[in-house]
Amino acid sequence: MKFLWPELIWLPLLLTPLLVGLYLWLLHRRKKNTVRFASVALVKQAMGKGPGWRRHVPPALLGLAVLVMAFAVSRPTAVVKLPSQQETIILAMDVSGSMRATDIKPSRIVASQEAAKNFINELPRTVRVGVVSFAGTAAVVQAPTLSREDIVAAIDRFQLQRATAIGSGIVLSLATLFPDAGFDLSQITGARPMPPGFGDKKKEKDKADFKPVEPGSYGSAAIILLTDGQRTTGPDTLEMAKLAADRGVRIYTVGMGTKEGEIIGFEGWSMRVRLDEETLKQVALLTRGEYFFAGTAEDLKKVYQSLSSKLVIEKRETEITALFAALGAVLALLASGLSLWWFGRV
Repeated sequence: MKFLWPELIWLPLLLTPLLVGLYLWLLHRRKKNTVRFASVALVKQAMGKGPGWRRHVPPALLGLAVLVMAFAVSRPTAVVKLPSQQETIILAMDVSGSMRATDIKPSRIVASQEAAKNFINELPRTVRVGVVSFAGTAAVVQAPTLSREDIVAAIDRFQLQRATAIGSGIVLSLATLFPDAGFDLSQITGARPMPPGFGDKKKEKDKADFKPVEPGSYGSAAIILLTDGQRTTGPDTLEMAKLAADRGVRIYTVGMGTKEGEIIGFEGWSMRVRLDEETLKQVALLTRGEYFFAGTAEDLKKVYQSLSSKLVIEKRETEITALFAALGAVLALLASGLSLWWFGRV
């Protein structure tokens, strides 16, 4: 537990002896004002059985309420589990030729599709999901939507292509989250470049207005990046990850396949595919995300289950002053209620 105003943490310790002293003084004053009777026996007979220990309970509860409220003044904080504020998740999925490898049964691409669809079905219905596929270029196969049917259909339409441009998948995911950010996507999507000067003023204005934020601080969206290889074309992966970090977007990276590398062949050609774990770990580190390795279809399923829980419930350091203030109020009400019940007065 931490405190926003730690200098006031000593306030309850200072108040404790004062409250105890005040209560003892009030008891002593009450005794002095008691009428003296000639016979103590007659007093006991007239009053019946006294309140005993009960007379100390309401003052003790009231004193405890004051101390708890005094503790709340220091504004305590704690790491608690809260519903995530994430409203949009972008699935950036590798559709390069190496995804046809069968080391993950029935194949890497099929395993990734099935795991992604299960992941989507476990998300709250209030979370929008978009899908970006990347190989030599990247494409938005499904804009962010609440329709789970549209998302599943988009994943089922994947077509494998050559090359792997992980950086392209990242920057297109960012452009999907921030459509007005002015990203140049002509080299990312393979589309024809715009004529010189087209939209330059707007892009320059967007760049001038943009100010980097703390990595991982953007709570409204996240990117899940899945790949089985290493970059062979496109923009530098870590440079694109830095763009995401500057906008506070977390990237959760999932590496699947063979760490040592494997030679796969298709229609007369062959190539060696190797998972670039180091780069994926760096992407996650830069953006305050997390890296996961999935060597089997079951591993991949567990990864997505873990991601689902992380994106639905997250741990955050939160001020809990209100909890202590509420506890103090409850104790004060309890003290008043018991005093009224037992003695007919507050």
